[in-house]
Amino acid sequence: MSGHSKWNNIKRKKGAADAKRGAMFTKLGREIQVAVRMGGPDTASNSRLKDIVAKAKSNNMPNDSITRSIQKAAGNTEGDNYEEITYEGYGPSGVAVIVRALTDNRNRTAGEVRHAFDKNGGNLGTNGCVSYLFQEKGQIYLDGEDLEEEQVVMAALEAGADDFENLEGAYLITTSPETFHEVRDALEAQGLSIAESTVGPVPDNYVALSAEDCEKMQKLIDQLEDSDDVQDVFHNWESNEE
Repeated sequence: MSGHSKWNNIKRKKGAADAKRGAMFTKLGREIQVAVRMGGPDTASNSRLKDIVAKAKSNNMPNDSITRSIQKAAGNTEGDNYEEITYEGYGPSGVAVIVRALTDNRNRTAGEVRHAFDKNGGNLGTNGCVSYLFQEKGQIYLDGEDLEEEQVVMAALEAGADDFENLEGAYLITTSPETFHEVRDALEAQGLSIAESTVGPVPDNYVALSAEDCEKMQKLIDQLEDSDDVQDVFHNWESNEE
């Protein structure tokens, strides 16, 4: 059950219009820029960059665009100075929400995030107000239309995964943050198609909402993700919408 909400969100994002895809590529380019400046342009020695490149590929960002973004970041010692900021708050009916942003203007980003919460039945809280409800874990989603469950279970166990979940059309492999790269590399080496892979906050429990609050919650997520500064939105809303 725990993986359905995020998988539904992944499918929804992948079906977005080309205009939104362009905005996603811009955000990914910003993430690549920050990763290169922090650890260099080599994915073999920069695990953060390796993660973002994998994320970019799973979002269908062309390889040429990824390479250009890395080269541009490596050759640009000045440029925009982005910083990472995490916001925490509550959505409708107390849904816990964590927002991760990269910004060159803290006031602008804080204003946009606060406005999204206020407009959609939530409120922005203080750091730590909801993060205790989450644990950092690695999550690897496999597009499972043509996969046998036994094949995926064996591959996950052999790779050292912590957990496995059949999402009816996809599979979720859960790892610790420490074993995430090893497991993902092992699954890729076996030729399995990875739809998305991330290390981030995973909720301990999920909240079901009324139809009215579901609509508000989806609008909150959409408005946050429409912000150029917001990179990721995590929450504990249990959405089983197909």
